[in-house]
Amino acid sequence: MENVIEIKGLKKGFDGHEVLKNINLTVQKGESIVVLGKSGQGKSVMIKCIVGMMLPDAGSLKVFGNEVAEMNEDKLKETRTKIGFLFQGGALYDSMTVRENLAFALTRVLKIKDTADIEKRSVEALDAVGLGEAIDKMPSDLSGGMRKRMAFARTLIIKPEIILYDEPTTGLDTITSKEISRLMLDIQKKYKTSSIIITHDMQCTRITANRIVIMNEGELIAEGTYNELENSDNDFVQQFFK
Repeated sequence: MENVIEIKGLKKGFDGHEVLKNINLTVQKGESIVVLGKSGQGKSVMIKCIVGMMLPDAGSLKVFGNEVAEMNEDKLKETRTKIGFLFQGGALYDSMTVRENLAFALTRVLKIKDTADIEKRSVEALDAVGLGEAIDKMPSDLSGGMRKRMAFARTLIIKPEIILYDEPTTGLDTITSKEISRLMLDIQKKYKTSSIIITHDMQCTRITANRIVIMNEGELIAEGTYNELENSDNDFVQQFFK
């Protein structure tokens, strides 16, 4: 299988404090990996390094076979068009309709100007997340679950090969959280996307993960399937499954 992300010996610190100490991780094409860990362990820092928002202090981080730290601005922009980033809060523009939010992603990221193409892609993205009827609504008119689906549609519309999720089900009730988790799984299967999912939601983890890695003190200390780690005799690992 092709590796779309390869991380070896990744280190990153701030003000003398080492947040990522020695991260080694590969993500294969079409694979969904969940990263579990307590708050403040550097999970979000790792994601920001993957998209070049932060540069590592040491180690190697390759995306689609290219070293992120060695990319020039043009190469970095090109790489980012292949990566979808679903933020914790959804990051929608409240002054824009759903239609305008989607069009903004296409014109800003992919530089598409053809209005017919923009409309076609917008309808497809909304249909994929079951939100076709909301195209002319404002974000303020949407429920929490609908806002999350809307943010998902805006991520999908650029047709990314990799999607990075940062706490995708935070703030949602159990039923809506399950719906979003199943949607993530459906999208992965339909579009063959590769995913890294940062979450504390074990229901989301169970539904979406092909593989789970557990982070502690800036290092990945365990990996395996949900069933493998659920039956681990490591006390730290067991905390997540109780």
